[in-house]
Amino acid sequence: MAVEAHPEKSDAHIPVLLRPLLAAVAPVGGIWLDGTFGAGGYTRGLLDAGAERVVAVDRDPLAFDMAKGWADQYGDRLVMQSGVFSRMDEYASDLDGVVLDLGVSSMQLDQAERGFSFMKDGPLDMRMSQSGPSAADLVNEAGESVLADVLFHYGEERASRRIARAIIRARTEAPITTTLQLAGIIESCLPRPKPGQSHPATRSFQALRIAVNEEYDELYRGLMAAERALKPGGQLAVVSFHSIEDRMVKRFLSARAGQGGRANRYAPEIEEAAPQFTLKSRKAIGPDDEELAENPRSRSAKLRVAIRTDAPAGEVDAQTIGTPQLKGGH
Repeated sequence: MAVEAHPEKSDAHIPVLLRPLLAAVAPVGGIWLDGTFGAGGYTRGLLDAGAERVVAVDRDPLAFDMAKGWADQYGDRLVMQSGVFSRMDEYASDLDGVVLDLGVSSMQLDQAERGFSFMKDGPLDMRMSQSGPSAADLVNEAGESVLADVLFHYGEERASRRIARAIIRARTEAPITTTLQLAGIIESCLPRPKPGQSHPATRSFQALRIAVNEEYDELYRGLMAAERALKPGGQLAVVSFHSIEDRMVKRFLSARAGQGGRANRYAPEIEEAAPQFTLKSRKAIGPDDEELAENPRSRSAKLRVAIRTDAPAGEVDAQTIGTPQLKGGH
């Protein structure tokens, strides 16, 4: 997900869509919050572009450990805050901007011991905060219908029932504790991929990671927290990497910009509340040819940007923005 921004600095990384993001929110100034600090690419980009201060939030303790080699150069302009972005309005207010990168950090994928990747063998963990129930707990303890529901609704895996049954069978013989063990079970359920197709375990691993870290609920609550934390004129920039996340962001911004429309065209007109956001563009921004050449993993990335109005913050129902709900089956 990340490529080097400055060849002379081995610890500096540029995240996906940084260039178009900085262009979309220019001129950069004031106080920003980076709700998904990761390797620090967005934070550094904002600070170098002119942000007065950036509050960097991450729930992974490793993120701040990795930043020790470069954080001092920004002095008190960089404030590192351990926590989740759904609580950002507790960490800062009257913000000039909020940026959220919803992808998994490359530093997490590259560490086999974190259990995010099926390309390397490691413990079946996937916990971003390194605390709470792990993916192994979910895989070994959840019922078949729950597992199928997670794989279908969070990973859009069409073979979810078949995979769930295979997991149940396998765990009756021995606990499923490693990434390659689980990947092998999933591969046995699906056809061999054709050249250019993704690994058979891709959707299932995505689904389990999202479930373990409650990512969709975190995104839903985080978008509302950003609405509360931004000052009038403040900008919200969100980078997503798969269709469910982008749909949630798109529907949230459309609803808060007063473009949600009526569910029933025959229903009486109801006076709408003043919109909380205005959209910079109705269409998402994707990677250009240069970025695709530098980083093929950016091909699915989408950026959406909106500007906070002076209307009071409110609430939006999770179902309105399409937050996936587990139902114990499908």
